[in-house]
Amino acid sequence: MDTHEALSLRHSLQREAECPGAKRGLVLLTACSGVFVGFGSAFVFTFSVFLKPLSLAFGWTRAQVSLGFTVAAITVALCSPLIGRLLDRYPPQRIVVPCVAIYGLGFASLALLTRHFAQFLAVLFLIGIVANGTTQLGYARVVSAWFDQSRGRALAAVMAGSGAGSMIFPPVAQMLIASYGWRFAYAALGGTVLVLGVPFAVLFLREPPGHIWRRTGGSSLRANSGTAAFLFSRAFLLLVSALLLFSLATNGLTAHLAPLLTDRGISPAHSAAVLSVLGFAVLASKLSTGYLLDRFFAGRVAAVLLLICTGGFLCVIFARSIATAILGALLVGAGMGSESDVTPYFLTRFFGLHSFSELYGYTWSVYACAAALGPLLMGGVFDRGGSYRAALIVFCAFVFISACLFALLPKYPRNTPVEAAS
Repeated sequence: MDTHEALSLRHSLQREAECPGAKRGLVLLTACSGVFVGFGSAFVFTFSVFLKPLSLAFGWTRAQVSLGFTVAAITVALCSPLIGRLLDRYPPQRIVVPCVAIYGLGFASLALLTRHFAQFLAVLFLIGIVANGTTQLGYARVVSAWFDQSRGRALAAVMAGSGAGSMIFPPVAQMLIASYGWRFAYAALGGTVLVLGVPFAVLFLREPPGHIWRRTGGSSLRANSGTAAFLFSRAFLLLVSALLLFSLATNGLTAHLAPLLTDRGISPAHSAAVLSVLGFAVLASKLSTGYLLDRFFAGRVAAVLLLICTGGFLCVIFARSIATAILGALLVGAGMGSESDVTPYFLTRFFGLHSFSELYGYTWSVYACAAALGPLLMGGVFDRGGSYRAALIVFCAFVFISACLFALLPKYPRNTPVEAAS
């Protein structure tokens, strides 16, 4: 542990006690609002709602439209470590505000799509570059710096913003598409991102008083060696392996859930409602997981919730009615809400805050690569066989294996304190 990390740990409780609750509350509100409209909720959870309208408007296949998601996700994977490194070295405002602004403008510009498929891919490439500056990656370090004793619950509150967005945006997008068309829906969603994401970050996204950011482009040899050692540690490799399998499965399902259900005779409105239920389950899981993390070991918490998620995949495989689809969404959402809480919490407790955002960026790279491949595989399986069943069965097995890998995570090091819940 270097001097920077030691000082951070020594003064964390003092900062939390001295900082007025209003300031900490505004930082938390800013983070919640940001991830509410962020890439992980507003874009990812509405993608399947726009899939059929885009296919019908331009004659693109489902695999082609899914390729747009893949381009965005791969770009997220490539850019996440860099964004994480910048967040470790500079105040969060400087990184988050431009990322949210570019993301919102890019999202709104999808309203101007033409039949040129390259235009679609180019916009999603641009969104992918800045995407993770709009997600919990952009806010988790500063929230962790403000909250120590109740870090699990604070991070859960941030993730709850994403869960709320994933619950609200799918039916809103479907309603806008049905009433005004997909172009208006894209413009409205992009405008919402700008209104809710930028002003809060400009006004309130601040580090705690006395917090020292590493503002230089370089760092000590010891810090660099430590980061490299972390990347090849057993704990980190188990974590990213679990995230890879889980992301592949859940993003593949989420991107195709609406067309999957409508193919089985469920109406578009009811399909959007199922996505909303999925978002509600994600929100509930994020909130409850935060409380569990302040009381139990993160690996066990994730393992149990991902086993529940496995049951949700089984429900989706056999779903022919709206009731079964809703049950599957509830169970899948239980797992999807947990992994996003467990990852940053485990990283801060096991590795500390010194290189947290960079490490978190690498986990996002793995997660995003898998997220890029999952929808593409789902679309390809459907285009070849006219059914999603084979892909869903394999993905169900992946979630089960992921649960086992989370259960194998090692205990927190003795020199990384786990504070009592407050």
